[in-house]
Amino acid sequence: MSAVITLDDSVTRLLLAVVVALPLVGAATALLPAPPGLRGRSPEQAVLRHGVVVTGVVLAATLLLAASFDRDAAARPQAVTDLEWIPALGVRLHLGVDGISLPLLVLTALLGFLCALHAYRRPPAGPHPTALVALLLVLLSGALATFAALDLILFFLAFEMVLIPMYFLIARWGGGGSGPAARRFVVYTLVGSVLMLLGFLLLGGRAGTFDMTALAAAQGEGLGRGVQILVVLAVGLGFAIKTPMWPLHGWLPPAHTAAPTIGSVLLAGVLLKTGTYGLVRVLLPAVPEGTAALAPWLGALAVTGIVYSSLVCLDLVRGGADLKLLIAWSSVGHMGFVLLGIATLTPTGVNAALFANIAHGLITGLLFLLVGAIRERTGTTRLDELTARGSGARLYGRAPRLGALFAFTAMASLGLPGLAGFWGEFLAMLAAYDPAPGLPRPAYLVFLALAGLGTLLTAAWLLIAVRRVCAGEGEEDQVGGAWQA
Repeated sequence: MSAVITLDDSVTRLLLAVVVALPLVGAATALLPAPPGLRGRSPEQAVLRHGVVVTGVVLAATLLLAASFDRDAAARPQAVTDLEWIPALGVRLHLGVDGISLPLLVLTALLGFLCALHAYRRPPAGPHPTALVALLLVLLSGALATFAALDLILFFLAFEMVLIPMYFLIARWGGGGSGPAARRFVVYTLVGSVLMLLGFLLLGGRAGTFDMTALAAAQGEGLGRGVQILVVLAVGLGFAIKTPMWPLHGWLPPAHTAAPTIGSVLLAGVLLKTGTYGLVRVLLPAVPEGTAALAPWLGALAVTGIVYSSLVCLDLVRGGADLKLLIAWSSVGHMGFVLLGIATLTPTGVNAALFANIAHGLITGLLFLLVGAIRERTGTTRLDELTARGSGARLYGRAPRLGALFAFTAMASLGLPGLAGFWGEFLAMLAAYDPAPGLPRPAYLVFLALAGLGTLLTAAWLLIAVRRVCAGEGEEDQVGGAWQA
């Protein structure tokens, strides 16, 4: 057994139950008055501290679960709970973790804790923080349950559990345009949810089970090619909207721009991962023939998103757009690399997608936290205002450590070799060079070339953004005229 510590199976099952259920319990208790010893200076401080404590315990339990994980048996679910729930429909409370879901559990718990800590230190402007903490914990519980669920219906319920909390985080604590952005987010995801549910019902009805482990073991046996393609179209569209995949990305830039800092971090670091995770967890093993039939189309849309989002970012950065909008658009491109890795249907490509998922969550989450810090120090996140004459917003001079961290994180985002953003994107392109047998290799070579072009365009706009934010260079400097602040 290859684990840092050895725990009994009953203990690991309890740990997973705590990880999934404790945020819900914490959300309910956040609505109650704080105990006398935990009231702090004010009720607002007490409830924000409550959020930090609950998410901290969840993170500790997740790390303990990860330390007890048997890496020699990473392919099989561990810490499994399998209880009867709705016998008439064959739906079960089936939870477990394996090598695919465990890193995402840790990432979600970490980002949830950092968001709670950020809200405690810098509460977003808006209604009383009690609702903020409760919504944050409900969203965290839904995301954790999504990555732990091993039953299709349970997975769907957990997948949708994050929708309402995120809507209110954007609508009630967001900035300008938060109402329309939140409504667009709900409309897009609801359409995807309906399609996904229809696909799940078709898959479970034809296969005779909603158990994801049984569906994966069957490898599509008993399901005709037409049925498999219908399942991939329905379920895949639902996942593609949440990823988001071009051209179904229209909800993401407005939502990121309007959301508070913690909302942007959770959107990029957690919610986008549920879509790509679903593709790997559900579609690849359960309907392999249907997935193979549509994989080239997935690859084509993925690289289109990579190039398109990079061109949009290049145009926005030259026009002095909002940093949050730039990072939101960059997420479309980064998730395109994840989709490209999945579309190759090779072990290298799928592992590249899983690695890029984690790297994007860490890098983009940190970028949004840094942009929030820049707003606190300068009052704006617009490039044209940050680099305006006399703004004094040059980070290298005004906040050198913040500027250095922003530049370092941007280098990781553009895929600098040796940093986290490089490995997933490089392996995805390597997998595109030699896709799975039966896939059109010439098409994938074109995908490889376009993805490489996307990396160059991404480097171009990110370097311009770093120069303007950290060194304070405006349009005058870009044409050779230097000026002093």
